Amino acid sequence: MKRYLCSVCLILCSLLGLASAGIAFADTLTINSAINKAGRQRMLSQRMAKAYCQAGLGVEVERSKKILEQSMALFDRQLADLKAFAPTPEIKDTYDRLGQTWIVYKQLLAGSEPNTETVKKIAAASEDVLKLSQQGTAQLEMHSGTSAGKLINVAGRQRMLSQRIAKISMFRAWGITSPKTAQELDTAAREFGAALELLTAAPQNTPAIRSELQLAGSQWLFFEEALKQTGVSRAEQLRNIATTSERILQVMDDVTGMYEEMAR
Repeated sequence: MKRYLCSVCLILCSLLGLASAGIAFADTLTINSAINKAGRQRMLSQRMAKAYCQAGLGVEVERSKKILEQSMALFDRQLADLKAFAPTPEIKDTYDRLGQTWIVYKQLLAGSEPNTETVKKIAAASEDVLKLSQQGTAQLEMHSGTSAGKLINVAGRQRMLSQRIAKISMFRAWGITSPKTAQELDTAAREFGAALELLTAAPQNTPAIRSELQLAGSQWLFFEEALKQTGVSRAEQLRNIATTSERILQVMDDVTGMYEEMAR
């Protein structure tokens, strides 16, 4: 009987321990880290499409496949975190709908080898996922009601713009364009430049953040150069777009993390 009671006690303690661990894990997501993650979902919506296209175009195939695989796994994890964190019914509804839209997109990305018809469907699905990811990020920023939340959102959106510009470039290489394609590229580039100026002028910037933003400006110049590059093969230009988009993504991800850290 004593052994039985001891066993029951051990089981109850274990369950309580797991429950406590679960609560502790949920508490680690703050409103600012949620804004960062939500913004990263925007970026991933574009990065996954970019990587899928790159693999099909023969652009750094193995690396592109790895980027796609890792991005899909990260999107899944972050979606679960954001659903669990959602602080209002409206935000929860956004992430429930994003989950449904993600199922469609994920099936396309994980389906057959890249081909023109699938790429067309991925182009549409990536926009659907981006729209809801943007909505969730904006809702979380509004819920935070702070200047820190705005800076995290703006800096995080730069990550998305870098991948969006590269994605559109890869779609064009597939021959998938519309009358709005040139306008979308121009709009994304102008938005990136304007946001970089806004961030650079932010009075909250620390010396470390200012240094990273200067690096982002330099990387942005390299990226623009790759987009306009002539006198090289298409394969080389696409490779340069792929690599420079990843570099600027990394810098802006660092900046976004620094704004989040500063707000703690």
